[in-house]
Amino acid sequence: MPRGGARVVSGPPPDPNALRRDRPGDAATWTTLPAEGRAGSPPEWPLLEADGREWELWADLWTKPQAIMWERLGQWYEVAMCVRMLARAEQPKSSIELQKVVRQYLDSLGLSTQGMLRNRWRIAANEVAEKRATKTPRAAAGASMRDRLKAIDGGGA
Repeated sequence: MPRGGARVVSGPPPDPNALRRDRPGDAATWTTLPAEGRAGSPPEWPLLEADGREWELWADLWTKPQAIMWERLGQWYEVAMCVRMLARAEQPKSSIELQKVVRQYLDSLGLSTQGMLRNRWRIAANEVAEKRATKTPRAAAGASMRDRLKAIDGGGA
């Protein structure tokens, strides 16, 4: 068993909102991924024959924002192995060891919160969706200013 020294996942993951993140060189180490994800069809399956569930997972994962980085880094085999193991781990009575392997794949591919932090990836805010969610409904047609103010302050005069 190895002794001493830093390990890949030792210590807390980096925090993009930490107080000292205003250092000039630090901003360049984080990659912001678009919220809308990767466009286009998934790459060709690199392993031997995939079953139906593997195809579904493969197509779904390649629409995620992280898929942009996988493509850039050439991680087709890693993603395919993650898909294969995930499909097996979904089965009833799958082993705990298999589930641990899947969790490790999810972390290494940036599909978990810990994995995103360790890879120093963040997903850009979807500003259009945020604006729609915070948009206040327009006042009912024909309602007077007095009626609208009553609704705000609880109906008191």
